[in-house]
Amino acid sequence: MSDLAIKIRIAEREYPMRVAAPDEERLRMAGKLLNEKLKEFRDQYGIQDKQDLLAMIALTTMVDRLKVGKEKDGTDAALTERLARLDELLSSLVLG
Repeated sequence: MSDLAIKIRIAEREYPMRVAAPDEERLRMAGKLLNEKLKEFRDQYGIQDKQDLLAMIALTTMVDRLKVGKEKDGTDAALTERLARLDELLSSLVLG
């Protein structure tokens, strides 16, 4: 499978990229969402400097990612505990 040559426009600048065909749609969507976030932050905070806006977006994105990771870890631990209890119940039924 060959790579595609695409351009993603972020903050009024174009970034040429070579991507695998299955990744193209995801990259274009990411660029679109990033530009929407730029507009949202510019409107909300009145900041015009693109570097400041991109830094704020990067920070909030990482905070969100850390939150999701922590929630996932909690879900994984709860699921592991439930599976262990289920295994004990099944073992007691088979052995009992």
